[in-house]
Amino acid sequence: MKLARMFAAIALGLALLHPPAHAQGLFDRIKQKVKDKVDEKVDKKIDETLDGSKPEGTPAAKAPESAASADSLKPGQGAWANYDFKPGDRILYADDFMQDEVGDFPRRLEFVEGTMEVVTWQGSRWLRLTTTSKFNVPLPEVLPERYTIEFDFTVPAGEIWIYPRGEESGGYFDFADGGAAGVAGEGPQAMSQVNEALRGKVMHARVMADGKYVKLYVNDKRVANIPNFDASRTNKLHFFVDAREENPALFGNFRIAAGGKKLYDAIAEKGRVATQGIYFDTGSDRIRPESSPTLKDIAAMLTEHPDLKLVIEGHTDNVGAAAANQALSEKRAAAVRRALVETYGVAADRLTTKGFGATKPVAPNTTVEGRQNNRRVELVKGGGFLIGNYSSCAAPSP
Repeated sequence: MKLARMFAAIALGLALLHPPAHAQGLFDRIKQKVKDKVDEKVDKKIDETLDGSKPEGTPAAKAPESAASADSLKPGQGAWANYDFKPGDRILYADDFMQDEVGDFPRRLEFVEGTMEVVTWQGSRWLRLTTTSKFNVPLPEVLPERYTIEFDFTVPAGEIWIYPRGEESGGYFDFADGGAAGVAGEGPQAMSQVNEALRGKVMHARVMADGKYVKLYVNDKRVANIPNFDASRTNKLHFFVDAREENPALFGNFRIAAGGKKLYDAIAEKGRVATQGIYFDTGSDRIRPESSPTLKDIAAMLTEHPDLKLVIEGHTDNVGAAAANQALSEKRAAAVRRALVETYGVAADRLTTKGFGATKPVAPNTTVEGRQNNRRVELVKGGGFLIGNYSSCAAPSP
């Protein structure tokens, strides 16, 4: 049997080398199909590289464990229990590059030098840097004493330096590849290790400054805590990034905000306060775990002031249908109430909720920053619009 199969294989090989005339057409069609398949794969690879759908040289991004596990955590759980980052309450700059064309340099950033372009990756827009590059983030005003910086990035070949004074001098924030992430200035430095295994994965960077006191965060961890960081501030942030073609850097979801007064001080003065510190999944009422610091602050304020009652208001921007925005704002307000009661022990009868959808904007919806400022939770002192007892206002599942 084996011998018969061997002769059959030899016969087939000879036939392929010297096919009879009536089979030549079949072999030609097979040959053409093989060529078409190869061409199709080559064309797809070229298209992916040109349109940025799979940046050349960029590893397949996979969120680091700390970020991935966040999807299953609630505020106050895991590493987030001790997380203390609180974003500023007034957005100065926000950009996700969705208004930019793939292959262009973002129109709202200032180009300094290097090789940079917008690409599409994992359903989002990113700024990709493939050489040592520099760019500025322009701001509408000089950074105040209290401010926060947030952005997503992938760890490049080298380091990422951020200068709050808008030029390469004085103090800077340093996010380093496989080595250190920290703050350095004209004085003491504090550094913390970033795992080499994180290279090419999406990271979440945050900076919180209050005068000379600065803290840096990567994902759910605080990696630097500097009490005497001294850097002058201007109306721009200067980025200096050491990237390579074989290990590029990606940046996305910039958000820079001015810090505000303490919650109770703002409520005592104006009777209400807006917060940008409660994060939700997109289009959902699920509160993300990095909201823990703000929720803790609200609970602590209510503990310190036992006579204080709050109305929790949900607000959205004007993107999407009005009815959907109204429903989402109601669900999110109810979700905040539920978290304060269930996780932080606030008495349910001290909290009521109301959703306003997009009907009460605090800024024009014509800019990214305006829409970001309009997507907010507000805390209002005193009575308000009671919607029933706690169990009746629990948000339905999205």
